[in-house]
Amino acid sequence: MLRIATWNVHEGVGADGRYDPQRVSRVLHELQAEVIALQEVPLGGPGRYDLTADIDMPPGWQIAVGPTLDTPARRFGNAVLSRYSIEQVRSIDLSFGRREPRGALDADIECRGRLLRVVATHLGLAAAERRAQVRRLLAAFDTDRMPVVLLGDINEWFVRGRALLWLRAHFGVTRPVRSFPARLPLFALDRIWMHPIERMVDVRAHRSRTARVASDHLPVVARIDWP
Repeated sequence: MLRIATWNVHEGVGADGRYDPQRVSRVLHELQAEVIALQEVPLGGPGRYDLTADIDMPPGWQIAVGPTLDTPARRFGNAVLSRYSIEQVRSIDLSFGRREPRGALDADIECRGRLLRVVATHLGLAAAERRAQVRRLLAAFDTDRMPVVLLGDINEWFVRGRALLWLRAHFGVTRPVRSFPARLPLFALDRIWMHPIERMVDVRAHRSRTARVASDHLPVVARIDWP
């Protein structure tokens, strides 16, 4: 099995209001995942934190970053951590009007001798924004070239929201797991889909004591049949 996870890390700031990269690192190790997508990642700037530099990952792991905000004062966005070689990285711009800039980090990862396309994203808060972003994502997928995993914070609160229905129609139905808010999860905001969907064995939220205070979202982990 291949274990893949997604986690909105809330800029590394936990329920106690502290920036604690070592606490984030402990949760990342608990996941025992081989590919991990992160959202709301601080990526540096004058006097600002760079979580990708501060976390403690095993030797040999690779990190790809996809800033959605990239200015001299601040960098912020998505990241993918991988035990395996990240062969190519692309960015998909999902910005919508004057709303907060959004994007997807699109990476080809060589997992045990075969390529897997991993698309990590964080969609917007408005329904019209999410619909436009999902249309853009689906137009960018080439699902015949290699297996594709789409994962991240989808921000869809409504089970019959059109953005969510379009994703289900494209990828198939996967079991939603409640991941937000972390202390008492009520909403399945963090999702993992795969094409072909038959390779996805199961998906669950990671509910350790540390995970419940390290961010306002719980991590979500999927097991994938990867011959």
